[in-house]
Order: sequence, then C-alpha cells, then structure tokens
Amino acid sequence: MSRTDFDTLLKAGCHFGHLRRKWNPAMAPYIFMERNGIHIIDLNKTVAKVDEAAEALKQIAKSGKKILFVATKKQAKQIVAEKATSVNMPFVIERWPGGMLTNFPTIRKAVKKMTNIDKLTSDGTYSNLSKREMLQVTRQRAKLEKNLGSIADLTRLPAALFIVDVLKENIAVREANRLGIPVFGIVDTNSDPNPIDFVIPANDDATDSVGAILDAVCGAIAEGLEERKAEKLDQEAKEEEAPKVSKKKSTRARLGKAEEEAINASKAAAFMKDKDEEEA
Repeated sequence: MSRTDFDTLLKAGCHFGHLRRKWNPAMAPYIFMERNGIHIIDLNKTVAKVDEAAEALKQIAKSGKKILFVATKKQAKQIVAEKATSVNMPFVIERWPGGMLTNFPTIRKAVKKMTNIDKLTSDGTYSNLSKREMLQVTRQRAKLEKNLGSIADLTRLPAALFIVDVLKENIAVREANRLGIPVFGIVDTNSDPNPIDFVIPANDDATDSVGAILDAVCGAIAEGLEERKAEKLDQEAKEEEAPKVSKKKSTRARLGKAEEEAINASKAAAFMKDKDEEEA
C-alpha cells in the first residue's frame, strides 16, 4: 500500500520545478513536461520514490539507528524541526557545521562543553563568576544550543541523512558520501541527483511540498520505532517465560527419574520373588 498518493502531492504543489534555464539535465528522467518555461515533475515517479525511501527509513529506525534531518533553508526549517522531533530524531536547521560528520569527535567535544556549562550552573560554580564571565558563558551556551542543541543526543554517526534541497546542503551530501552514509534527499529540477542514494524528485521550496513528503517518511519511521518496541517486549516476555519452562522440564526430569527408579525396584522385587519360588 502506498504511503502517499498522487492527489496529496498535487495539492501540496510537489510537481512544480524550477525555470527551464536553471535545470540540471541529470533530472530529465523525473521531468514530465514543461509549462510556461517551468519544468513539471512527474508525480507518479515521486510517489514511487517516496514509498521506496519510506520503507528504507522504516528499516533503519526499526534497527534502532538514528537518521539526521538537514534543512537550513527558511521555508523548511520549522516543519523539519517539528517532524524530526515527533519521531525523536536529530536535526540541523541552522548553519551546517563543517566537518559535522567527517570530524565528528570535535563536534561531540562542543556538545560536551554545553553539558559542562549546565553542570556549572547546577552545582553553584556559575554564581561565583564575575558578571562579565557570566555573560560570556551565557552567550557561549546560547550559541552552542542554537547550532548543536538538536544533535545533543547524537552520540555516534547517524545511519542516514535526510536532506531538503541537496544543492544548498551540498557540504553535508559530500561528507556523507565520503563516509558511505546513505543520503535521502528531496531533489528539485535544478539539482544533481547522482550523489543521492534515495532520490525524491519534488519541489523543495514550498513548505506544503516538504511537509507532505515528511509526513510520509516520518510516518514510516514511527512505524519502524513501534515495531522495534513491540519486538523488544516480545523478547522480554520470552526471556521471562524461559526460566519457567526450564523449571518445568527439570521437575519432569526429576519425576521421570523417580518413576524409573520405582519401576526398576519393582522389577528387581519380582525377579527375587521368582528366584525364591524356583529354589523352593
């Protein structure tokens, strides 16, 4: 069953591409036609690509790994933050920190610095600083929170990237490609789809368009997380049941041994009786 339908994408304006003069020829397979100098994206292909991406993202979420959402353009920031938060996934909506993936340990150090500042506040050390020092620390904390707060829980490299506007986020795409991290991307007609592992051809400038696609993929991620939770509960139930089963087996084994001993004793008594009768 399809996770999104043609009409939903059509209403959201997912089919509007860029002006013909701005197009990237590599997007030709995904273009349906040209109207008034604007390329129109083939939504049948978009539906198929959304379903393909959603299924892959569902499996990643089910395996317990993280998917990093990236969208620093104004139209997509808010919707990406909301959807990523709803499925408990990290996101970057401010400037992409160069080396975020290729120099991940340094990024983690910056996140730890933010945690250390919080500790200073909670243990009272912060109150002993001068006004000037307090102001500097507060500003530093605010800056770190703005740029890295949304990835504070990302303790290891993400299993995949979901990018809105792969042309604008080309540094993130290059870093992911270099490390072999799969990239899922909403790709407009002015972008190159070749570096993207899961291409979703669609309008990446309209909030409604981005929202319609995110609804489908985040719904799939939520399903993956629910299935993981259900499997975990089943596993725990089986583990609880296992000792009971083994206890029953050991009880049966003891009963079986006692029965065997009783039968052997009975046979021995019968044998001795027969022997006594023969001697008599």
